[in-house]
Amino acid sequence: MSDTVAITEQPYASTDVPTPYLDPLQIPPVLRPGEQGLGTELEIELRESLKTLHSELPPTTVWAYEGQFPGPTIEVRRDRRIRIAWRNGIAGTMPVTAVEVPFVTKPGAVQATTRPGREGVAPVRAVAALPAWTVTHVHGAVTGGGNDGWAENAVAYGDAQLSEYPNAHRATAWWYHDHAMNITRWNVFAGLAGMYLVRDVEEDALGLPSGAYEIPLIVADRNFDTGGDGRLTGDLLHKTLDQGPDPETGKHVTFPFTGPYTLVNGVLWPHLDVEARWYRFRLLNASNARVYNLALIDEHGRVVPGAVRQIGSDGGLLPRPVPVDFGPGQPRLTIVPAERMDLLVDFRALRGRRLRLVNVATAPPGEADPVNDVPFPQVMEFRVGQEAVTDRFKLPAVLSPSFERIEVKEHHRHRLVVITEPGTKGGGGHPELWEMEEVKNGSVPVPSDGVIQLTGKDGTTRTYRRTARTFDDTLGFKAAHDEPEVWSLLNISRFTHPLHIHLVDFQLLERQPVDSDGFDLALGGTRTPVVPDTAHPVPVAPNEQGWKDVFRVPGRQMVTVAGWFTGAYGRFMYHCHLLEHEDMGMMRPFVVMPPEVMAFDHHTPDHDHDHGH
Repeated sequence: MSDTVAITEQPYASTDVPTPYLDPLQIPPVLRPGEQGLGTELEIELRESLKTLHSELPPTTVWAYEGQFPGPTIEVRRDRRIRIAWRNGIAGTMPVTAVEVPFVTKPGAVQATTRPGREGVAPVRAVAALPAWTVTHVHGAVTGGGNDGWAENAVAYGDAQLSEYPNAHRATAWWYHDHAMNITRWNVFAGLAGMYLVRDVEEDALGLPSGAYEIPLIVADRNFDTGGDGRLTGDLLHKTLDQGPDPETGKHVTFPFTGPYTLVNGVLWPHLDVEARWYRFRLLNASNARVYNLALIDEHGRVVPGAVRQIGSDGGLLPRPVPVDFGPGQPRLTIVPAERMDLLVDFRALRGRRLRLVNVATAPPGEADPVNDVPFPQVMEFRVGQEAVTDRFKLPAVLSPSFERIEVKEHHRHRLVVITEPGTKGGGGHPELWEMEEVKNGSVPVPSDGVIQLTGKDGTTRTYRRTARTFDDTLGFKAAHDEPEVWSLLNISRFTHPLHIHLVDFQLLERQPVDSDGFDLALGGTRTPVVPDTAHPVPVAPNEQGWKDVFRVPGRQMVTVAGWFTGAYGRFMYHCHLLEHEDMGMMRPFVVMPPEVMAFDHHTPDHDHDHGH
């Protein structure tokens, strides 16, 4: 092995570091139901298999769809209905070793999660004993609640989950992954993920790069165990930081997983040979919890401006291409877990160059930053050919003529969801999702547990009480089919959370910074109202103005989104897509039903309550 990536700011349990950019990027096989001799009814088997993640590492045992890590890319035409039997063929137990290591509170400390190995800590036995209990969710799919991959409807070895996907959706990139209750973090970490593409005529008309020039990039971080000699074994290691016991419950609380090594399409720090022409990359962050801040640099560490355009997000094509410029002072390309980005890269003026996609914390792009959890910034390398090639692709000025922005009306139903700070009273040390309902001033004691006051930009202060905080609390959100709703996602904590809403695409309307210092953790409510921070406006970025199903909600910010609950009925979920948070209860159900049926519902809240937006 090579030590070409030298990290001098921390000791490593392993003295060997795999050589970056040594192995070629692997492209998952493509399944096209209704084509290639395939019918529209598929059986996809989940299997245990061995996968070489880097040629300098021993093979890794993974759980994978059809034995492929990541799983095969499923590609369908719009409105072509397919059925999939997701058959659980995994007889073994979890191929992931889980350890929890102490969190170091010293400022500027390098945490143990930036290096491989168990740190002498015994594995969590309950994880090692987990059977393959799985359920597949096609993330973003518009399909009935019975086909969505409800977390508690998982199946064991030998059984199959039967699901139907109408694919009545604009061209987009979805993805599929395990969603089993309580253990999604380990099932996905073991390898249960793949990409799902929908095509339509609007996309066809653009003449975008296709075939060998359209490539999925499924990015995910991992950690590895070490042997007695300190060398990497290739075995998957889910090493998380233990914050210590929660004062109320006494239970130990852990941070979400982030690992030092980045895989792209199941290969550690790969390279891709490309021609000097346009390419289309379907980027997916399939990590448990890592947020990537990506930059494109050359072999000398200099940023490469002007080569990248974003043309799509979670829910399909953007209205127009958005330049992604990595120049000085420019923002990085930030992608949170479960987000997808449709990117075009123009390599025409970069013949013979080696370009590197790197993750950036606070150090200059390409430099290690272990204090900020980026010990290895490498993601992948593009090796551009020397020859000039003929490429007739022209970047279109308009991508989606059918795109329309949502107009919010006063009568649209408004909902408020609050993301709490770890350590909030009754939260068990973990952050929570609180569903809130507006109440008349004076109808509840203020301040009190579960009561939040919120001042709008118009100066009006409204009072809300908590109606749910855990997954098993009573169902609260009931949506009328084909009616618009506005959701405000208020994060009063210091941490960023990616919120995913099943079934529907929304549009991001506003990012409003807030001052939430008035929220008292010990009380579990506000002593003074949460107020807008108008001195630090945050505009909605151009690449966030399309259709989305994952929303980055930074700390001390309220993100407002709007959409229609249309296309299917049933019981669904919304949740934080930090998988450790999802498993720890940061998830809530909602139901979509015909409005004619809802008229007879025994308990439906008033449709017209508002909180000032």
